Amino acid sequence: MTPIRQTILATYAEVVESQSGARPAALPDDGAVLLESGLDSLGFAILVTRLEESFGFDPFVESSEAYYPVTFGDFIGFYEAHAAKRG
Repeated sequence: MTPIRQTILATYAEVVESQSGARPAALPDDGAVLLESGLDSLGFAILVTRLEESFGFDPFVESSEAYYPVTFGDFIGFYEAHAAKRG
């Protein structure tokens, strides 16, 4: 598991817990549809903001093309690919 993946999963769990009061169940990142992840739009905004604080970048802002991940695996992959481009 990459450090980026670990950070995203840990941050996701923190955000879900802060919003719902319960720790989320394990999330299969390749098959879990983002809309079914337990986060609403505010939760995703909080997640992306916290990840920007952790990584020092927001791939959604820095990307030259609009990207809308469908699964949690797509979301993680987008961060990993962007981090690789940054070096």
